[in-house]
Amino acid sequence: MKISKTKIIKWFWIIFCTPFALLILMILLVMTGIFGSLPSFKDLENPQRKLATNIISSDGSTLGTFHVENRSPVNYEDLSPNLVNALVATEDIRFYNHSGIDFNSLARVVVKTIIGGNRAGGGGGSTITQQLALNLFSERSTNKIKRTIQKLQEWVTAVKIERSYTKEEIIAMYFNTVPFGSNAFGIRAASQTFFKKDPANLNIQEAAVLVGLVNGPTMYSPVRNPERALKRRNHVISQMCKYGYISETESDSIKNIPIDISKYSQQDHNSGLAPYFREMLKRTMNAKKPEANKYSNDADYQYDLYQWENNPLYGWCNKNTKNNGENYNIDRDGLKIYTTIDSRMQRYAEQAVEEHLGKYLQPKFNNEIKTRKQLFSDLSKKEIDNIITAAIKQSDRYREMAKAGYSHSEIIKTFDEPVNMTVFSWEKGNKDTTMTPRDSILYYKSFLRAGFMVVEPQTGYIKAYVGGINFKYFKYDAVQQGKRQVGSTIKPFLYTLAMQEGYNPCSELPCVQPRIEYSPGKFWTPESTTREEHRGKMMTLKKALALSDNWISGQLVEIFGPQALVDMCHRMGIHSYMEAVHPLCLGSADVSPFEMVGAFATFANKGVYTEPFFVTRIEDNKGNVLSTFVPESREAISSETAYLMLNLMQGVVNHGTAIRLRTMYVPEGQIAGKTGTSNNQSDGWFMGTMPKLTGGVWVGGEDRSIHFSGLALGGGSSMALPVWGIFMKKVINDKRLNVSKDDVFEKPANITLGFDCDTADKNDTEDTEQGNNNSENNNLFLLR
Repeated sequence: MKISKTKIIKWFWIIFCTPFALLILMILLVMTGIFGSLPSFKDLENPQRKLATNIISSDGSTLGTFHVENRSPVNYEDLSPNLVNALVATEDIRFYNHSGIDFNSLARVVVKTIIGGNRAGGGGGSTITQQLALNLFSERSTNKIKRTIQKLQEWVTAVKIERSYTKEEIIAMYFNTVPFGSNAFGIRAASQTFFKKDPANLNIQEAAVLVGLVNGPTMYSPVRNPERALKRRNHVISQMCKYGYISETESDSIKNIPIDISKYSQQDHNSGLAPYFREMLKRTMNAKKPEANKYSNDADYQYDLYQWENNPLYGWCNKNTKNNGENYNIDRDGLKIYTTIDSRMQRYAEQAVEEHLGKYLQPKFNNEIKTRKQLFSDLSKKEIDNIITAAIKQSDRYREMAKAGYSHSEIIKTFDEPVNMTVFSWEKGNKDTTMTPRDSILYYKSFLRAGFMVVEPQTGYIKAYVGGINFKYFKYDAVQQGKRQVGSTIKPFLYTLAMQEGYNPCSELPCVQPRIEYSPGKFWTPESTTREEHRGKMMTLKKALALSDNWISGQLVEIFGPQALVDMCHRMGIHSYMEAVHPLCLGSADVSPFEMVGAFATFANKGVYTEPFFVTRIEDNKGNVLSTFVPESREAISSETAYLMLNLMQGVVNHGTAIRLRTMYVPEGQIAGKTGTSNNQSDGWFMGTMPKLTGGVWVGGEDRSIHFSGLALGGGSSMALPVWGIFMKKVINDKRLNVSKDDVFEKPANITLGFDCDTADKNDTEDTEQGNNNSENNNLFLLR
């Protein structure tokens, strides 16, 4: 059968045009949404991503993030030109000349992407805009038919993106959506993770490394695959040279530079500055309305209820809603939280804890444990077993196995089977070892813990916050959550009662043992180890506080009454429950460092108490201010009383139990402070203030039965004071921080006396620093 030429031509055009017609039909069907909805312009302008919340210090540093995906958006202006040039040269050299689809590469796209199912970078034909479309709105399908439809959706979406945004906006959106590995999503997170830089400051080789990562975050990771990463980086450099972004000389020179990942740090919730502070901030903002039945005492419940009703930051996420009516999610909504923390002071505070506990105190404690062959002191075997059993039941291992249906005996058995594990070590940070889970509990309990907070007394701004020794391994926050016996650091509040009632630092009381009848026929008699030569003689209040004399404290609480002391503590900012009993004057109450620092700052703030304050404003991810905050203040005591107390506590530092500050750390400048040690050296405290900074340190074991045997190392002047001293020395030496030894406490106009009445001599100081701690140790609750 003869076929006419006309029919041949007709069928040729039908066969030739049909694929194009089908392609156009498919594109039209995609545009109508028959294969699934396409992003609307609203979606394009507001892509639903999991944006990280940034916590920003008062000096502009990023302390860390809250995130599901560690992603923080940038604008085009925030990008280094090196990044833009590297991306265009490597991924889409005709980016500025097409409208979303590069038709010159269409054939390669069909062959390599649709048929082969392989989507390489620029060589695969996908434009930057198409990659953005896939990153923003699609999940990669492995089915060839579905992938073909998905590719058409990309094309349509890419064209819509090009019509809606400038090329610069597309570049920025692309960098904001790309995963770079190491839990870094977007260019800001990647820059911080790999190079500790903002994207604007990346040099050519750093930009090339990051652009090289977009096609294979694991394959080209400079951490996991350094050789491949180097080859990929040099390929990007070659592309930049090929298209004229850098010269051949620059290209050859850069290729010889090794990849520097010395500043690499994966950004997670355990890393970065101030992890305890960040967790406290999150806990505060996510707080829910308090329920009385969940509290062990009414004082804590009433305080949290007050916070809920009066503090706009407390429960902020549950009190505020977005435009769609949903509550804010601190892990997903890309907030910017501006805090009062100074990153430099925070770093010094963390260094101070590490230097004292890690390099000095913990090794001393380890040696003592080895010598006495027992971690716990003064406990029976049964009591120790009860502590370990309680710790086992609180562990993740026990809870997970119990949830899985294992019996108690089956679970306990696993705690005696050696396993490989990574544990905390002061020397190495992490240490790989093999031990039983039971032994690991004892191992972790052997570490002394610490809490350290610093505020600016005039504003209440928290400048540094260290809740523990290592957040990854010790999550408990000793600053806000931890409450321990305060020892003699409560005495300044007792002496405040005296100052406001007309006493002054030079007022005298007899150094005799009081015998206080606290109920009919029952007496409390505090002990004291003040030197024999002082006993029976008159002693000034300044000298008594410097020596931390318990007899004088007993007389004062007898004069004013324990309820007056409780009221004074509460007036100055301590909200914890305190029993109105006479031994309270020696520190029997459990109080958090957070409360203690806020209360002590009242002295340096002329008698005005300011609630410790840590957030100034919150913005959304576009920079719109959502909330601003101001500290809450009230007058607690008169400025005259506050100044008299500062004078008294300067005697503690210059001539008393805190003289170590002068001899080892800060020899000059006005410092008021007080040491404290609780029963058996379970808790060591130091509270100190200079005119511009007030700080408090607590050091102790997780359990009260874990402590030093003696006061040479176990007293507050040995355990806690050095942390404060190391920190303040660093701060004073950093001239940027404007804290000087020349700063002075402002004297009220109506106080004309200097109150340099008398001081403890050198021998008094040496004896009483330990002697009074010994009385604190043995006689806090001596009821007779």
